Amino acid sequence: MNSSIIELLVLAGIAVFLILKLRNVLGTREGFEKPAVPVETATPRARRDFEVIEGGPDRDIVDHVPEGSPAARALAAMKSVEPSFSVNDFLKGARGAYEMILMAFEKGDIASIRPFLSPDVAASFSDVIEARQSQGLTIESHFVGLRELALQDATFDSATREGEVTVRFVGELTSVVRNQAGEVVEGSPTEAKRQRDVWTFARKMGADDPNWQLVATGE
Repeated sequence: MNSSIIELLVLAGIAVFLILKLRNVLGTREGFEKPAVPVETATPRARRDFEVIEGGPDRDIVDHVPEGSPAARALAAMKSVEPSFSVNDFLKGARGAYEMILMAFEKGDIASIRPFLSPDVAASFSDVIEARQSQGLTIESHFVGLRELALQDATFDSATREGEVTVRFVGELTSVVRNQAGEVVEGSPTEAKRQRDVWTFARKMGADDPNWQLVATGE
């Protein structure tokens, strides 16, 4: 066996090793990883489809608030304390929390949502529910859907590590108010009405408890 054949066999062995190594690396990539700085992909085609400029804006933030705004800086500070915090995930949770809290309030069921309310908001909700019950009024509601959800503001206290995020909601629901005789005194079971709310949620970033609490309500 001459030297040229031996050299070809060695090169072929190296090529097989590199192919197997690359296949093993690509095969372990499942889902989206979250490195601190996005890395460039391996192929020219992928570079054309998605190219990240190092040091660019965080789309998870600037897709919801203006870049460089106080709200954007507050959200960035929250992420620096709790890297796993995601604005998109927060808004998904806020969507579900809005329906849950709103419908519990309409039904007068404060107990089921108390863990998600600050003491002040819980007391305010309880006062309204008790006043309604004292008048012999009951409400029948059905949540139709959420028409609008937008992040309106965000603040962060670096001393206490408490973050607050204010969200604007526009929902649709049917609501009927009945008196003790069962007569409809307000609303309609067939006509949906729009409900507009501005709610502020708060949480200590980096805490073990992942739940946010509703700390303020408005329109």
